[in-house]
Amino acid sequence: MAVDVTQFGLREMLKCSLDVRECGRSEPSMESAGRKICRYFYNELVSSDGGRACALVRMYKVHPFGGLPPELQRFARRALRSADGPSIAETDTMRCLALLATVGDEEAWNHRHLSHAHQAIPLPSAQIVSRAPMIAQLIRQFGLDLDDVIRPSPDLLRNTEGKTYGVFHVEEAADSPYIPAQAQFVERYGIRSVLGFGGSLPGADLFAVILFARAHIPPDAADRFRTIALDAKGVLLPHASNGTVFDTPKAPVR
Repeated sequence: MAVDVTQFGLREMLKCSLDVRECGRSEPSMESAGRKICRYFYNELVSSDGGRACALVRMYKVHPFGGLPPELQRFARRALRSADGPSIAETDTMRCLALLATVGDEEAWNHRHLSHAHQAIPLPSAQIVSRAPMIAQLIRQFGLDLDDVIRPSPDLLRNTEGKTYGVFHVEEAADSPYIPAQAQFVERYGIRSVLGFGGSLPGADLFAVILFARAHIPPDAADRFRTIALDAKGVLLPHASNGTVFDTPKAPVR
């Protein structure tokens, strides 16, 4: 049964909660569970006319540079070298926003390895993060300061285990200062609302699922995704605890 995201009431919330929990069953990695969650929302959320609501659904996770797979380390290193301002040397503890899963209208939006700009976004300082307005605003709407994500304090690490940071919501994406690529993305694909939901995993590693919707998502509907954030956290938590974050590379055929 499709879920109308423009009329996302209690019944719709409960259905999505159950379905998201089912998405994680028997998945071998956080990445593979993330793909199923993104595919679920892309396929099942509809607008009021019954059409597909989302043009793109993505899942991100904050992850230390030293724990990224080699190809993502190379991507993050190139991003640091190409950034404006003084050169910054990467460290193993530098936080990065890694793209775990992506599903969307374009073929390239269905493989995280094909993303030109978002595979691994370095987060070396609050000043640099503030130049990415969507990321900075997502962190703030989740109830955190930028420094909480970049350099989590021991107190934060102790106090985030059971906390959910709610939602990131841009009701009108057109002309929003928080949604980049207005002409190339928002206008071209008719993006009306953007909704992110997520929370904190062990180590204060933030995760977020972001829906780029053609449909209008009102504030009351967006707020109900706080519950979905907890369900998604429950799916991802075992993988965060045992270190099975990324898919295991396939052995080459001999």
